[in-house]
Amino acid sequence: MPALGNRVLTTTQDEILPAVVDTILNSNVFATRMLGVAKKWNGEQIKQAVKVSKNATGISFSGFDTFSTNATNNRVLLSYFPKFYQISVALPLDELSANQTDAKVVDLAAVEMSGAAHDMADDIGTLLYSDGTGNSSKDFNGLTNIIGTTGNIGGQSRGTYTTLQSTVTASGGTLTLALMQTLYNAIASGSQKPTLGLCPEAVFNLYEQLLNPQERITKDVPMMKRGLEGGSGFTALFFRGVPILSDEKATTETLFFVNENYLDFYALPMATTEAIKFKSSEIKGNDYSSVLGLGFSWSGWIKPSNQAAVVGHIYLGGELVTFNPKRHGRLTGITGV
Repeated sequence: MPALGNRVLTTTQDEILPAVVDTILNSNVFATRMLGVAKKWNGEQIKQAVKVSKNATGISFSGFDTFSTNATNNRVLLSYFPKFYQISVALPLDELSANQTDAKVVDLAAVEMSGAAHDMADDIGTLLYSDGTGNSSKDFNGLTNIIGTTGNIGGQSRGTYTTLQSTVTASGGTLTLALMQTLYNAIASGSQKPTLGLCPEAVFNLYEQLLNPQERITKDVPMMKRGLEGGSGFTALFFRGVPILSDEKATTETLFFVNENYLDFYALPMATTEAIKFKSSEIKGNDYSSVLGLGFSWSGWIKPSNQAAVVGHIYLGGELVTFNPKRHGRLTGITGV
């Protein structure tokens, strides 16, 4: 369509709509649910006593039978150290000055801070599916490490304490209801059941193909963890009452079953910073705009001594922890049905 002529261009003001549309970031389901209800960190580590064996001294008896008087060691401590992540925001003062005139449409500083916070949460969404070994093991813990059968978890060896092992099953390439049932049964016991399924979009579509048309019922699931309110809903399919959610951050070819009662992000605000809320009206088009309380903090603007500029840092400290890894599982290598 040809541009308008000078008669219009010299007499009509342009309009810039007062918002920025995000065309980059996509879904970030797991991070949103974890960070949206982050718990407060306290102390140098987060520790929890975990029972790893039974007291085996129980025995039937009669008369003057003798009993064992041996003490038993049935518990160990799982412990997690805090880790930290940051993203920088930098602006020249000449641009800030021009933005503070009456012609301002969107606040430059606010939109830069919001955009950086969204980008940071997007980065963290990737890390929360990883194994925590990235950047010399400075990365946050992720589901690939939490849901494992070897190595250490919470500072304890899974080889030594086998009850700390999760269930990891190779699908052989094919997703079946039988495989999902077996995984579900392996990590469930009585009232202890998975509360959430997570998978990439491709696996979500494969699961939908397994369902009969009358079973393909989708419902909205709150963005926050089970039993809590907040945010708009994610669309889920269900398996044995468990919502299965598509997350573009999820590990490829993998279906996760997790029990969120044993999965938390503990957040540690940075010293000398101020807490920030993660709600933004300046940016639209992603899942981050309606989430509050993610445990992020802001350094404030710092003025370099030799530049007409300001620099600030957004921080997130803490760790993704589990104290019952046997209640989580994953199917790997899913490529078809």
